[in-house]
Amino acid sequence: MHTQQEKTAAFARLLTIMDELREQCPWDRKQTFQSLRNLTIEETYELADAILSEDTEAIQEEIGDLLLHLVFYARIASESGAFDIADAIHAVCDKLIKRHPHIYGDVKVENEEEVKKNWEQLKLQEGKKSVLSGVPEALPAMIKAYRMQEKTKQVGFEWEDSEQVWQKVEEELAELREVIAAGGPQERIEEEMGDVLFSLVNYARFQQVDPETALERVNRKFKKRFEYIEAHAPRDLREMTLAEMDALWNEAKQY
Repeated sequence: MHTQQEKTAAFARLLTIMDELREQCPWDRKQTFQSLRNLTIEETYELADAILSEDTEAIQEEIGDLLLHLVFYARIASESGAFDIADAIHAVCDKLIKRHPHIYGDVKVENEEEVKKNWEQLKLQEGKKSVLSGVPEALPAMIKAYRMQEKTKQVGFEWEDSEQVWQKVEEELAELREVIAAGGPQERIEEEMGDVLFSLVNYARFQQVDPETALERVNRKFKKRFEYIEAHAPRDLREMTLAEMDALWNEAKQY
């Protein structure tokens, strides 16, 4: 592993290269906050994929790509005098110190849950109007549901145990079935389906399961098995029966 001095030198090298690219490369000179936004989202998902695959080499590469984007945004901001990378780094350092009084102050905590509760209370003291104000609107819906439930838990808005949550899942499922059976409008079916999914996310949280990760693992498993069917199909899939495809699906489970 590198020393602190070597890490600092590596970051300084990146800053220098960023300055050179911004000044000399036609593509880099053209970029703005808005033009980089979608590329940054793509890089973030690539990092998320690498983490899920536990591919440390890919994680290293994607961290570098994402770090470049962050440095790029700071460089663009510095050109208008808004802020530079030092401002951003000092701001997050100050925030970390302020929000960790159990490390940098005299506050005592017993466990992780107390740390989370203190964190949310401190954010409210800083002027946040709601414990949910820190949840980005653009988050994927399942992650957003999980984060909102986590945050409201910190102020006591929480079920007592997982059995209560499962009862809520069953209640929402029954309401969904009832609306479908009655031939309810599509908007109502969508609403009830959303209630079911939200309650399932809550139950997953009580079981200490990240629902986004769990679903993505199933997505990958489904993809792998279906691609096995495609690779081993004796003829065009559209000419095969469901039973024939299901037999290949069961074969794929062995791999």
